[in-house]
Amino acid sequence: MLIIGHRGARSLGPENTLLALRSGMACADLVEVDVRLTKDGIVVAIHDAAVDRTTDGTGPVKGFTIEELKRLDAGGGEAIPTLSEVLDLVRGQTGLVVEFKEPGTEAVVVSVLMDRMPERLFLVSFHPESVAMAKRLLPGAQAGLIYSQEIADPVGLARSVQADLILPRWDRVSRELVDQAHNAGLLVVPWLLNTPEDIEEAVRIGVDGFSSDDPCAARRYLEGEAAQRPAPAK
Repeated sequence: MLIIGHRGARSLGPENTLLALRSGMACADLVEVDVRLTKDGIVVAIHDAAVDRTTDGTGPVKGFTIEELKRLDAGGGEAIPTLSEVLDLVRGQTGLVVEFKEPGTEAVVVSVLMDRMPERLFLVSFHPESVAMAKRLLPGAQAGLIYSQEIADPVGLARSVQADLILPRWDRVSRELVDQAHNAGLLVVPWLLNTPEDIEEAVRIGVDGFSSDDPCAARRYLEGEAAQRPAPAK
């Protein structure tokens, strides 16, 4: 089962920073970052449209040049990393999940990715048009549709944009959904699982992976559970 470090590993370091990513890489199969563009068109890892919540600055990300953004403290002295810096960190070590926050930025983001491809790459978004564009631009990557609201036919919507996986919010997941997605050839990778009880249920219903704020705790729990399961009968 795949473990994805959410925003690197949000419980182990300031989200979307190199520190959080390094912490997540110690245990996760893939680490996730959110991407946006600066005023001068540089792809950076930050979740919000504004810097206010996660740094000591104020204002929209797109209102800063990369030089100006780099002066901000993103927590514990960490800086907002560029996607290029993220790729240099994970390359050859860990897979990467890139979430498009802004439709229309896909070509710029993919151009950076193509220079430093990670060993495994998921391109994901809440925006179906971003998923479709990402898949067209980089067909070798796995593309995924994220959702949190109720969708009448998430599997059908995912297939319509050539997605390879769905990433539903955990409370939207059921065994029926997992079976339907698997029958359509889609992986199911929910978010956000941070408790042993949720992880145990995810294993029971057969999801393919999950996102966690503390991938190391999730890994310890999964390995402990595996050790406790009885060996299959011969």
